[in-house]
Amino acid sequence: MSEPRIAPVSVPTTPDSPSARVPSSSPALSPLGLATVLLGAALPFLDFFIVNVALPTIDHDLDAGPALLEMVVGGYGVAYAVLLVLGGRLGDMAGRRRLFLWGTAAFGVTSVACGLAPDAWTLVAARIAQGATAALMLPQVLATIQATTRGEQRTRALSWYSGTAGVVSAVGQVLGGVLVSVDVLGTGWRSIFLINAPIAAVALLLAVRSVPETRSENPTRVDGRGTVLLSLTLVSLLIPLTEGRSTGWPLWSWLLLATFPVAAVAFVLVERREERAGRTPLVPPSLLRVPSVRDGLAVIVPFSIGWGGFMFVLAVALQEGLRLGPLAAGAALVPMCATFLIGSLAGPRLASRFGRRLVTAGAVVQGLGLLTVGATFWFGWDGLGALGLAPGLAVQGLGQGLLMPITMRLVLSEVPVAQAGVGGGVLVTTQQAFMALGVATLGSLFLSLAPGVGMREGLAITLGVQLVLVVITAGLSLRLPRTVA
Repeated sequence: MSEPRIAPVSVPTTPDSPSARVPSSSPALSPLGLATVLLGAALPFLDFFIVNVALPTIDHDLDAGPALLEMVVGGYGVAYAVLLVLGGRLGDMAGRRRLFLWGTAAFGVTSVACGLAPDAWTLVAARIAQGATAALMLPQVLATIQATTRGEQRTRALSWYSGTAGVVSAVGQVLGGVLVSVDVLGTGWRSIFLINAPIAAVALLLAVRSVPETRSENPTRVDGRGTVLLSLTLVSLLIPLTEGRSTGWPLWSWLLLATFPVAAVAFVLVERREERAGRTPLVPPSLLRVPSVRDGLAVIVPFSIGWGGFMFVLAVALQEGLRLGPLAAGAALVPMCATFLIGSLAGPRLASRFGRRLVTAGAVVQGLGLLTVGATFWFGWDGLGALGLAPGLAVQGLGQGLLMPITMRLVLSEVPVAQAGVGGGVLVTTQQAFMALGVATLGSLFLSLAPGVGMREGLAITLGVQLVLVVITAGLSLRLPRTVA
């Protein structure tokens, strides 16, 4: 019997080691190519949040009700999170540029389907399909950056990627508010989806000319059992937490929650067995044993829960609590967008000097901003307008911008180029799954508290829970490598 083949990710690498280095034959990513993949990456992040400020209008137009409205948000997030790692693996096999093109085209088509949906159930189905196409597209962005850049170029590219993700997440709600208020050609809320079609078309045309094709030199088969078990794990957790409160916690929600730990344990066992047998599992356990990957993902988990929940809760509080219109509710987030981008772009230079302390400092600054936002809501609830939140949101955005790019850079720093799609898929899956979990948990907490104790009080409690998550993020950041390569 031959000796089992050890998976290539079992030995940690550094950015300058042979396995992490961009092969000399790999094409370089031009500035236009980077701008193109970032344009594609902006679309999934945009659509995770753009719908938040349009929910009241969608409810009025389609008579959706709370349960279906939560599915409009959660269905996209669940499908997106479930298929991201598979999307990364398919890119490694079939070619990352090819999957980027397919995913972008499909995203544009499903966006049009969302915009033309005649009823709430059709919109939910189209949103689920849209999330699935986003999962094909997005992992190719990080994988392409990882495979075609190195050194300072990779550092800048990852900073731009993280800045794009953070800024677009907030811009999504700003843009959503503008589009719903302007009512372009009488389309109302439908324009928030229809606008994706021309953006996707531009990204496709640019990608054909500027994005190089890369793939793994030793592509492996798709891990079917791992894919099914990971999907079951995420679905059995996210669906009941998303829908349970609004549907009155029916029996099926408890049965799914009971399935979650069984599916999670089975997934871990199957992946370990696959790797011991010399095959390549969907999520190689040895990849998660790399210190930078393990500790970086640990920081991303509480951050993403808080971020996803905060954006959803803030949209509800501004519109339902303060009675701001969609345009004013979206405009309130402009200071956060600006400072997040500033922090993201300043981060690489500061990281070379301060190392992991920059991540810790970012968490502290984020916490100060969150406290300021909470105090503004508590003491200025009556008569509070969009501009009243600007100081707190600006500080919060700066802290997040300092924290996220460096953490993502650390997660990917020791992932071999051959596993770029898997590494990017695991990173984005962690980010998106826990953002969806944040919407489900913090959103449900806020919506459950508000009718009983009042919206201001419910918001204060929810922001207090998020502050605990920020403290946890700061504590976990102390486990990151002291220096950032």
